[in-house]
Amino acid sequence: MLDRLGAAGSLVCAVHCALLPLAIVALPALGLASARYEGFERAFVAFASLVGCFSVFWGYRRHGYVRALGLLIPGLGALWAGIAFPPLHHNLVAHAIVMTLGGSLVGMAHLANLRLVHVHDASCAH
Repeated sequence: MLDRLGAAGSLVCAVHCALLPLAIVALPALGLASARYEGFERAFVAFASLVGCFSVFWGYRRHGYVRALGLLIPGLGALWAGIAFPPLHHNLVAHAIVMTLGGSLVGMAHLANLRLVHVHDASCAH
C-alpha cells in the first residue's frame, strides 16, 4: 500500500518539478510573482523521505534485495540537495532537473520494491 502511495506521490512530484519552471514564467502575468512554495516543498520532501524509507526498508526486510534501496537513496539525495544546496535551489532550471530526477528515482524505488515484494510473496506461497 505504501509503495503504491509513494509511487503515485513521486510521479506527481516529478511532473510538478518538470512543469514548475513553466508555471513560474506565467506567475508574473497572473500577478502572483511573489508566491513562494518553499515550506510546502520541504514538507513534501520530508514526507517522501519518511514514506520511502519506511516502505523500502520494510520491503528489504521481506525480500532481501538492495535494488530498491539503490534507487531510493540517490533519489532522496537529489531531492534534499535540490532544497538544501543554494546553487541548486536558486537556479530554476537546475532545481527543476534535480527535483524531477529525484522524484523519478524515488518513484522507481517504490515500483521496484512493490515488484520485489510481490515476487517474494509469490515464491513463498509455493
